[in-house]
Amino acid sequence: MDVSVGKIQFSNSKDFCLIGGINVLEDYYSALNAAEHYKEVCKKLDINLVFKASYEKANRSSINSYMGPGLKDGISMLSKIKENLNIPIITDVHLPEEVDIAAAVCDVIQLPAFLARQTDLVAALASTGKIINIKKPQFLSPLQIKNIIKKFHEYGNNKLLICERG
Repeated sequence: MDVSVGKIQFSNSKDFCLIGGINVLEDYYSALNAAEHYKEVCKKLDINLVFKASYEKANRSSINSYMGPGLKDGISMLSKIKENLNIPIITDVHLPEEVDIAAAVCDVIQLPAFLARQTDLVAALASTGKIINIKKPQFLSPLQIKNIIKKFHEYGNNKLLICERG
């Protein structure tokens, strides 16, 4: 099934599309500069782009590691980048109560690998009607992904992308 974000079509039979960006937002200007660079390179190479950045990375190995600006400030930064550069945006969401806030700005929402089987998060994501990028958990085989897909379908959302960890 093809899934579209504006003029960009995701499909095994369509042109390559890059979901790329930075790991976690640090400040607006460094994120904007990174997004500008991604946009420039993708335009030069004629590659479609969805810019990715996380407002929070909760899976850090150290309690002292930087986790990001948080939901409110991070979504604000992503909104400004989207508006200023006219590019689609994706971020990952960790909690059901964050989903609607992210969905108000993001064109695609990512379901993190370690949370991919969390039914309450899947239900919240599905209810947005947005395109969901399922990051394949390393602890699941490719065949086991069908159970996550089935949950989304049962909650009424079949606009799904599946990506391998990379």
